[in-house]
Parts: sequence; C-alpha cells; structure tokens
Amino acid sequence: MFDVETLVIGAGAVGLATARALCLSGREVMVLERHGLIGSETSARNSEVIHAGIYYPKDSLKARSCVEGKELLYRFCAEHGVAHERIGKLIVASDKEQVAELEGIRAKAAANGVHDLKALTKADVTALEPELHSEGALLSPSTGIIDSHCYMLALQGELEAHGGQVVLNTGVLSLSKLPRDGFSVTVAAEGEGGEPYTITCRELILCAGHDAPGLAAGIPGANPPGAYLAKGSYFKLAGRAPFSQLVYPVPEPGGLGVHLTFDLQHQARFGPDVEWVDRIDYRVDPVRSQKFYAAIHRYWPGLPDNSLVPDYSGIRPKISGPGEAAADFRVDNFSNHGIAGFIALYGIESPGLTASLSLAQTVLASLSRA
Repeated sequence: MFDVETLVIGAGAVGLATARALCLSGREVMVLERHGLIGSETSARNSEVIHAGIYYPKDSLKARSCVEGKELLYRFCAEHGVAHERIGKLIVASDKEQVAELEGIRAKAAANGVHDLKALTKADVTALEPELHSEGALLSPSTGIIDSHCYMLALQGELEAHGGQVVLNTGVLSLSKLPRDGFSVTVAAEGEGGEPYTITCRELILCAGHDAPGLAAGIPGANPPGAYLAKGSYFKLAGRAPFSQLVYPVPEPGGLGVHLTFDLQHQARFGPDVEWVDRIDYRVDPVRSQKFYAAIHRYWPGLPDNSLVPDYSGIRPKISGPGEAAADFRVDNFSNHGIAGFIALYGIESPGLTASLSLAQTVLASLSRA
C-alpha cells in the first residue's frame, strides 16, 4: 500500500501539464511544490512566447515536442479561456551576409514540420515595420504570446477537478527506491522545529527543473546528467515600441540573440542574454544594458537612449555547460534506467512552456510502456 499512487515533484508548467494528463488517465495524483505558489521559477521567468519550432535539430525531442505542443497549447488556450495572442514573429537579417542564413533557418524549420515561414524582402519588411532595419526577414505567423500564469492556473484547475491535488510549501529533501515496488520521498516539514516526513508512491515523476539532477542522484541507477545554470536578464522599454510583431535577430553562436517580445498589454521587453552563474540570483545588473543597446541598434537604430529599464531575470536549468552544444530535452524512463515507475525530466528550458502539453503525453506514454 502506498500513500498516493502517483507523485509529481514540481508545479511548473511541465509538472502541472503532466499531472493533468495523469489525472485524466484515471490516476490518483499529488503534486509537491516547495514554493508558496505554482510556477514561480523557470515557468514564471521567461519570454512567455509560444514558439513555432524553428531552430531545433531535426528529430530532437525539443523539435517534436515544440511543434506538437504549439498546436496543443493554442487549442488548450482557446478551450479554457487562457489569454494569448498569435502575434507573429520576424527573424531579421541586419546585413547582407545574414540574408543567406535565412534560407538555412527556413529549411531547418521545414525539416521540423514548420512550413508556414514566409520570406520577406527588405521592402516587405519596411512596409510591415517602418522602424525596423533589415536586409530581409522571415515571417513566422504561428509564433504567439501567452499569459503563462493563467495557463498554469488552468492546468491546476483541471487536474484538481479530476481528483488531483497540488500541495504547496512542501520541499522535497531526498528520493529513494523502496525494496520492491515504489518510492519513498522525504519532505521538509513546514515551519520551524518540525520533523521531516516521508510519502510513499507507486509512480514518481520528477519535474523539478534546476533540482531534478540532484534529487535523482539519490536513486541508484538513475544516472542523471550534470546541472548548470545560465541566467538570462530582461530589460523593458520605457514607452511604447513602434512594432506590431516580435522581432528576433538571426541567431548567433550560443543563443538566439537579444530579441524583442511583448506581453499581452504590448509592453515591449528585450532579452534574454546568457550569463553562466553558479547560484540562483534573480537580480538584474543595470550595467548589462550596455550590450543590449548595441545589439538592439542593429535592427532598431531608433532605439532611444536611456530607454531600457531593468525588468526581471530567469535561470535556465541547463544540462550542458559553457562551450558545449545545447543539450536536447531528456525524459528518462524505464528504457533508460530500468527503474519501473520512475520518470525524470532534465534540461527543460526553452521551449519547455510551449512543449509542456506534448511532454506530458510523452510521460504518460512512457508509463504505459513500462
């Protein structure tokens, strides 16, 4: 006998989407979240973009789950009243050398099943966005923006309507495999002076973001990857931006460059950059704006001086380090580690929000196969 049939650790977008899928499959599900509200780490500190699936390597889990997840997410938002907008995105070549790279991006997108990109000439771009400097661009009409917290609340509401529960302020200290079937999860007591306690479960799903590799290391044979932290800072624009769509430069080595996104009130923000760190600290250093100005001026020469205001930052839960190729998402299951009933998700950074409903289906299928 177990305390609960299925335990999900982590109430971010992927954890909640997974718990919802498990509840809809008829399981008894409990989600443990160490913070006092859902989705307060990676899921709340990103660009809130619904990605099209353009940049990822062909046949990678990132590519498959993003392209499938995008359609699932738009459908979910429409059916559940989640605020979103299919706003579109321009991928801009700032000089003639970059124009040739646009066709490569378009080919990579097509290989991933994204066939709606449209090539634009310099004149086309100027007609759409007069303030934008470019030598050409790609238009991605299926890129969108979303209220990520509203989305996560909708996931929580549906999983609770199907008998699941989300338990907040419940930090997980360690995981262990029981002698036969199932798992034991040691949980920190809430408040001072309380003793840690254990919860047992038949199935254990680890969606703990930054903490997933460290927690999984407590289960012999789990073989988690290394963990790295890459901070991304955002600056908001003082005033209104003269654009109607998201603007991304042609990708550079190591990232997608400093891009312009909007929230649902069309307040413009720029970022994220990449800063490798060894601890979680969400403060935004105003000095970093100097590099932002230089990058943004390449595609928006009219950016006013002193118009970037420190906004917020997020920290990507990386499983590849500085100078290494970006790692694919990892969803480790019985076929990887031979541990029945244990699924661990690692390295779920961008496009994790877009891919969340697809990744949930991957977890569900993995449990069914085991």
